[in-house]
Amino acid sequence: MPQALRQTDFTFDPPAEFYRGKVRDVYRRGDELLMVASDRISAFDHVLPRAIPHKGQILNQTAKHFLDATRDICPNWLERSPDPNVAIGKACEPIKVEMVIRGYVVGHAWREYAAGAQVLCGVPLPAGLKEADAFPEPIITPATKAEEGHDEDISREDIIARGIVEERIYEKLENYTRRLFSRGTAMAAERGLILVDTKYEFGLLDGEIYLIDEIHTPDSSRYFYAEGYTERQAKGERQKQLSKEFVREWLMENGFQGKEGQQMPEMPDSFVELVSQRYVELYEKVTGKTFVPADTENIEARIKGNLSGTDWRVVE
Repeated sequence: MPQALRQTDFTFDPPAEFYRGKVRDVYRRGDELLMVASDRISAFDHVLPRAIPHKGQILNQTAKHFLDATRDICPNWLERSPDPNVAIGKACEPIKVEMVIRGYVVGHAWREYAAGAQVLCGVPLPAGLKEADAFPEPIITPATKAEEGHDEDISREDIIARGIVEERIYEKLENYTRRLFSRGTAMAAERGLILVDTKYEFGLLDGEIYLIDEIHTPDSSRYFYAEGYTERQAKGERQKQLSKEFVREWLMENGFQGKEGQQMPEMPDSFVELVSQRYVELYEKVTGKTFVPADTENIEARIKGNLSGTDWRVVE
């Protein structure tokens, strides 16, 4: 099995501040960020015990693909990618709201709907939907960005009332979210896919809103295969999807949903390999590009080498 990058602990000259997220290792120096997409994988707001070979490269390159393709809609943070796992760009002040947009009732939305919820994040839900049915039009269901633990659903009204962002800023976030989702939907359709739901994160820099983090990746999005969608819905069959939802399903089958007292199941080699294969499949299907795996024999050394000609020089 190829090696996986669990984490980095780089020291830069000049020095940089460091933050380790669920998946990314983030280094900040002045007004610039360097993000290393590790091979860690998270679900139910928990980092799983084993890293997934190639996942970080796929995440980073998928995000770059879509960030480059949406610059005409919204400015974004990314400036360059000197290594398959590395992205460098503007350091924005994150807005502590995830803009989640859903075209179909699946995942968290379906679990809430099936439990009897008639409203989600202040948005009324139509009656009579089956799992994986399309909403009459996409709905925005924001979530607060938690420093630790689970993000929480929140309504537009509460976001503004709590002063998380000003109303004029939030209106721009909604506008960007709908336009980005529309572009993502069109790009997915060209690849024989349906963009089911996704999330966008934004930040502020010098008073301007920037799209930050990743977009339309397997970690932030869910896709259905378009071929056969209507027939599967009519028969009440599960949709064929391309996302990391199958990881969540495997965890649930093994008694874990991130709730207190639950123990994370062991991930066998066969499952780790399957997850890696599914990420490669998603990258190729979503981008239309052939995945070229980077050398994994010594990933940290490879990253150091690729950064050696930049102003982010790693020191021993």
